[in-house]
This record gives sequence, structure tokens and C-alpha cells, in this order.
Amino acid sequence: MDDQNVQLSPQLEKSLIDIAVESWRFAKLFNRLLTKLDAGEGARFVNQYRYYLKRLEDNLEQAGLRLVNVEGHSYDPGIAATAVNIGDFGPDDHLLVDQMIEPILMGREGLVKAGTVMLRKAEL
Repeated sequence: MDDQNVQLSPQLEKSLIDIAVESWRFAKLFNRLLTKLDAGEGARFVNQYRYYLKRLEDNLEQAGLRLVNVEGHSYDPGIAATAVNIGDFGPDDHLLVDQMIEPILMGREGLVKAGTVMLRKAEL
């Protein structure tokens, strides 16, 4: 079987998407926890975190999926994410994606699931 041409049933694909998003959320939470640990204490956990992320990415890739994180990038209204606080800014404000609340999920054919973001004004 060629791993690049895996066909998933709609229910299996939905389950995989849900697991991917929840795994991404958990990894983001775990990363915040790592920043609160002492440097020596956190080293082992950082390596486990990186390994987990690599495995997540590799397994999603086998199913033709990819998580996209746009934190820190300029915000464009055409981005594949909903900005929950867009109403807080004016039309001439230069905006950056401050935080991803949910990741963008791409597939071989394009967008699978739009993300959700929080914005902030860019410091010029």
C-alpha cells in the first residue's frame, strides 16, 4: 500500500481531524507548562515534547494532513482562520496573529479545517 494515497472514510477523517486539533491544544498547553519549569528540570520534558510533535506531524502527513500555525505572522483577511477579536481594530491597523486558538488543518486538496486566531496591533 502506498502511504501517500491513503483514503479515509468520512467518519475516520473527522475523528483524525478532532484528534489532531486536540493533540495540538494539548501540546500548546504542555509547552506553556514547560516554560514554568527550571531549566535543568525541564530539559527531559522538552525532548519528549519535541518527539511528540514530530510523531504527530509524521502521522498526520501519512494521512495527507498538515497543521499550520500562523502565530507571529501578519494578519490578512484571506487567511484560513477566523479572528475572534477583529472588531477591536480599525481598518487601517496593521495586525499580527498573536495567538492561535485552533490550528489551520490542510490536506492534499487544500483547506480541511479553518483555524481560529486572536490578533494584536503590530508595533511599528
